[in-house]
Amino acid sequence: MTRIDEIAADLFRLSVFVPDYNMQFNHFLVRDEEPLLFHTGLRSMFQELREAVAKVMNPLNLRHIAWSHFESDEVGALNDWLELAPQAQAVCTVVGKLVNVDDFAIRPARGMTAEDVLNTGKYRYRFHRTPHLPHGWDASVLFEETRKTLFCSDLFHHFGDVTPVTSSDLIEPARHAMRRMQEGPLADYMPYTRQTDSVLRSLADLNPATLAVMHGSSYIGDGNRLLTDLAGVIKEGFEGA
Repeated sequence: MTRIDEIAADLFRLSVFVPDYNMQFNHFLVRDEEPLLFHTGLRSMFQELREAVAKVMNPLNLRHIAWSHFESDEVGALNDWLELAPQAQAVCTVVGKLVNVDDFAIRPARGMTAEDVLNTGKYRYRFHRTPHLPHGWDASVLFEETRKTLFCSDLFHHFGDVTPVTSSDLIEPARHAMRRMQEGPLADYMPYTRQTDSVLRSLADLNPATLAVMHGSSYIGDGNRLLTDLAGVIKEGFEGA
């Protein structure tokens, strides 16, 4: 069952908890003149997510489908959404478009650079490239500049069927998750490179007011500080492997 919560004005968190992984898979729907869905979900979740979207708006009216990096929980159901919503376009970085999406998707994607802005009506979005953070050459995060929401994908990943939104510190839950991931078959989940600190500092400079987290609670508060502190968590987890 998908839990639906409006975590900020016009921003809906659609959360599916998978007990076998003790982990939430979160998808974010923005209700605007040109509605946007961030994360398509796994293909196996498509019908459930379609029903959840329908409780907020007509899913046939989706116009933009975006994600961070090419991975099944982020983009697996892309073609299902494109088939359902005839006016919808996939939106990603230029690298994502050229390397992955245009061969995979049934319609070409809109590839965006750092200078490009996506307007959905009331809201303005810009991709900030974060190569190999959380993972993948094509990786990026999406920032909504009007209300300062950062769609941060796997950054701040933590486990449990947790509250939809929190103002509590996410650093310790993220540290626990990094350590746990390194102990299992998914070790090296999030690499630490010489660029990690500078990339996270550049995101912190955006001063996000909301962090839309894919696995775990979203956060409202001082996003600047959390992003600055996250570099150390990633370094600890990766070097402790």
